[in-house]
Amino acid sequence: MEQQLVEQYIMTHRHYFPTEKITYLEDKLTSADKQTFSSVLAAELKSPIKLLLVSLFLGTFGVDRFMIGDTKMGILKLSTAGVCGILTIIDWFSIFHKTKNMNFNHIMSLLCTKV
Repeated sequence: MEQQLVEQYIMTHRHYFPTEKITYLEDKLTSADKQTFSSVLAAELKSPIKLLLVSLFLGTFGVDRFMIGDTKMGILKLSTAGVCGILTIIDWFSIFHKTKNMNFNHIMSLLCTKV
């Protein structure tokens, strides 16, 4: 893919991915074909800031875990009030990083899929 398009994508989406994995992602995007790159452009990414806010206000009910696709932990948090608040507090500090890793893994699955 054209380097200019890849750089533009990275600049506009860098806050969705872990900082330490940006270079690797850029390399993979550069070697992607046009069809794969267009599927990456169309991919829906979760906002880490939005999920942090959801975790702060609705984390006790497991909404944050449901939003990142971790249904089992969401049900656990919902049924135990965030395991008496302990898991809720842990998620306040970890949901931001979990969201970025989830976005990275989603994009990598698109890049590694052969059509």
